[in-house]
Amino acid sequence: MSDQKSYPDVGAPDPELKNSPIADESTEETEDLKQELPGEPVCLFNSKEYPHGTYVQSGSSLLRCDYGIWVTTGPSDPDNP
Repeated sequence: MSDQKSYPDVGAPDPELKNSPIADESTEETEDLKQELPGEPVCLFNSKEYPHGTYVQSGSSLLRCDYGIWVTTGPSDPDNP
């Protein structure tokens, strides 16, 4: 029995749809983006809104919505990095 949570699989970002920026959790770029963007209550992924704190799977990455910015938090399958 697995304790691993299942997150919505949103696929790859479509450049023709609205997407919030994606940044790595531990980079200076993420801090710069947070300063540039006001604290949004949602993130966009392929024009769909996800509230702050939501986790989604995009390809092999697990993303977390952090006030309008998608933050990469690790692989979507921790048993298969």
